[in-house]
Amino acid sequence: MKNLSIRVKITLWFTVILVFITFCTYVIVFSVYRQLLQKTIRDELIRTVEGNVDEVEYYSNIGIADSEEVDYYMAFGAGYLEIDDDFLDKVNEVYTSLYNEDSTLLYGENPVSRHTASLDFADSKIQHLMINGTLYYIFDRELTFGGAKGLWLRGVVSENQGMTQMTAMTRRLLFFMPLLVVVSTIGGYLFAKRMLKPIQEISNSAARIGGSGDLKKRIEIGEGKDELHQLAAGFNEMFQRLENAFETERQFTADASHELRTPVSVIMAQCEMSLEETRSSEEYEQALRTIQRQGRKMSKLINDMLDFTRLEMRAESYVRELVDMTELVQSVCFDMAMIKEKDISLNYEAEADIKVYGNRKLLQRLLINLITNAYRYGRENGFIFISLKRKGQKVELSVADNGTGIAEGEQQKIFQRFYQADNSHSGIGTGLGLSMAYEIVKFHGGEIHVESKLGKGSTFLVDFNI
Repeated sequence: MKNLSIRVKITLWFTVILVFITFCTYVIVFSVYRQLLQKTIRDELIRTVEGNVDEVEYYSNIGIADSEEVDYYMAFGAGYLEIDDDFLDKVNEVYTSLYNEDSTLLYGENPVSRHTASLDFADSKIQHLMINGTLYYIFDRELTFGGAKGLWLRGVVSENQGMTQMTAMTRRLLFFMPLLVVVSTIGGYLFAKRMLKPIQEISNSAARIGGSGDLKKRIEIGEGKDELHQLAAGFNEMFQRLENAFETERQFTADASHELRTPVSVIMAQCEMSLEETRSSEEYEQALRTIQRQGRKMSKLINDMLDFTRLEMRAESYVRELVDMTELVQSVCFDMAMIKEKDISLNYEAEADIKVYGNRKLLQRLLINLITNAYRYGRENGFIFISLKRKGQKVELSVADNGTGIAEGEQQKIFQRFYQADNSHSGIGTGLGLSMAYEIVKFHGGEIHVESKLGKGSTFLVDFNI
């Protein structure tokens, strides 16, 4: 079974279920039909015997009998019995015979009279008698008319009366039902092939994409809204995400290489220049300071990259807890207000008792990154204002400044890795601060966006769910 195709497996299971249903149907139909047939036989027995009751008449004098009819006459008691001439006819395998009360056969035909002789008469009741493995139904009617007593009509019929019909029906069922199974199995196989064609197309497309490595290819199975089309759409969406992820990682690698190339080149240049000839102590000190500065820049860049990768790939390593955001904002703002870079003033306003479910270290890193960015692009003697407040069912954290601002066309790009809107500051940061902030907000299920006008400042707004 493991080596069979899905189409064959579906067809096999379908066939097994169909055979089972067909067999159950045959048993039920056969049973019901047999019961109906037996009821029909019993009804026919009663109807025949009841009809023959009027075919027997008693006359005290034979001269008063209807002489125009050719009937059978026989002496009985002090008179005569007139029996219709077609009384002996066998009707639908039902035999009717006339008996005396001592079980003496007076008239008619009974193929099993020897076996029924010991069976007591029972008026208007059907009795059963098993003779040589065959079931017989027996129906008696007592005849009561003037001067005649002790006369009985007995009808006998075998259950085999309907055997011919039963055999014919059985033959039809045994022919048509297997034929139905065969036709249905072939139809099911072809239907399964048609229904599974999109899956085969999905498999082939996935194999082609995997073999070529071209994530721009997509699975095309036409329009539709069923589960298979949803599966194909899911694969296409997955391929789109993979393509975006690979493109992002490729760009990340290229950007990281570019960012590391400059400090490495500076360090190598300083080392080579210092080793070419003897330098003064001041020149050596200057070279070492340059190397130290570039080394620190490389170290910070590498640490930021590691933190960024950890947040993207191993987010589960950051423990979530209920964080007091009011206390966190107050603490971070108090410490960073001491920087006073460019004589920028930092003020804040935080509503009391605001808590967010998340990671304290990451939330602290978020706020520090936003404030650091505000310092970096702030103007001399400018200001930074941090606000924390409830806003409906959300918590809003904002960091506003009156610095250089961000052009409208660049506001969606600033959250990309290594992107820096103002090239004049390209040597200051690593270009990962805002992208790190974006990932932290995403990790906490929040949203971040910027409102800015070039030359007038920027406001970064972060919304968290309570």
